[in-house]
Amino acid sequence: MRVKRVKIGIKSLWEGLQDFVKTAKAIERGERVKKEAGIYFENAEAFRKALTPKRLELLRLIKKHQPKTLHTLSRLADRDIKNITQDIELLKSLGLVSTRKEKAGRKEVSPSVDYDAIELMIAV
Repeated sequence: MRVKRVKIGIKSLWEGLQDFVKTAKAIERGERVKKEAGIYFENAEAFRKALTPKRLELLRLIKKHQPKTLHTLSRLADRDIKNITQDIELLKSLGLVSTRKEKAGRKEVSPSVDYDAIELMIAV
């Protein structure tokens, strides 16, 4: 089985802008640029605030149990549905969770995680 990973990095705003300038110059010269996908935080503190132990546990629960609704996930996590909904929205905005409506006309949302591991890279 192939393991799909999502890359998360810690990079200052300056480093991110430098990467952008480097890529833009390469494109301007007509060079092929390798697509690099990932999620970057400005510092370790921002990473820690976004990926709390409870949110990481949600990712594990979604991957393992594949709940059909957020209510099911709430029961699995033994947490309030309001907090689960907020955490899922944040994880979705980071690209770590995708959601889909289960049935037309209903508000039931099914979360999914389509990777097997998170790879953390910290520039030194």
